[in-house]
Amino acid sequence: MRACIILNPASGRGDHRGDEVRAAAAKYPEVEIREIPSPKKLSETVEKALADGCDPIIAAGGDGTIGALASALAGTGVTLGILPMGTFNYFARSLDLPQDPAEALEIALNGASRQVPIGDVNGRIFLNNASLGAYASVLSVREHVYRNWGRSRLAAYWSVIVAMTTIYQSLKMKITVDGETHQLKSPMAFVAISAYQLDEFDLDGAEAIKQGKLALFVARDVGRLQLLWRALRIFFRGARSGTDYVLLTGADITIETRRNKRLIAHDGEKERMPGPYRFRLRQGALTVRVPQDAEQAA
Repeated sequence: MRACIILNPASGRGDHRGDEVRAAAAKYPEVEIREIPSPKKLSETVEKALADGCDPIIAAGGDGTIGALASALAGTGVTLGILPMGTFNYFARSLDLPQDPAEALEIALNGASRQVPIGDVNGRIFLNNASLGAYASVLSVREHVYRNWGRSRLAAYWSVIVAMTTIYQSLKMKITVDGETHQLKSPMAFVAISAYQLDEFDLDGAEAIKQGKLALFVARDVGRLQLLWRALRIFFRGARSGTDYVLLTGADITIETRRNKRLIAHDGEKERMPGPYRFRLRQGALTVRVPQDAEQAA
């Protein structure tokens, strides 16, 4: 076994997690750490690890870093290990992975291998969610907030408040779910594939995801202040289907808007993509190391 850790030192809250990863890896002579010199070098670093025959390849970073490795490893048969270092770590938490780097590394090396589904929007992989509209704007504001306040959950939540009070654009969308078409006007469409994340915020749709479907949340077109209020209701686990959002579930979702290109958010990252936007679930496309007891319970 040639295990390789891809370490993103920029992930997390600047709390020396990188040093903890290095200390944990020092106990395993067969484990090599490859540090990402800059975010732009992430894909190149992962491709080099694949070419060198590393397996497992272990992501030490947040959901963005983990998502980038998942994109490279999907369909290759190479196993993904995870050392969670992000702000929220939804994907790692959904797999019962510990936050402690030493414990997580032990599982990445010696845990059970489980095949998990991943999301796909126009060929781009996501592990938790992907969206267009207001949430992509929130991420732009969040980058500015992080630069001034540092990375934290409080800063992430504050960025939502700032964005909702300054940015509001309603989109006319043609949404096709498993062949059935809906015409909706909304500031945001949010596609989730993580039942754990929905349960975390007490949102409907988790059962549909467990049945192999996508959960699409379309916010009500209620204006800037009402949208902010409903975002706060989500934070405090008070949002309800029908009142605060429209929930559509299915295996294949296509969203069309008037503009040819839009900013698409996926797992905390964002990029401009041409439409229409097709969201699908790829079952068993990624192999991940998980705790032995979690695999037995799955």
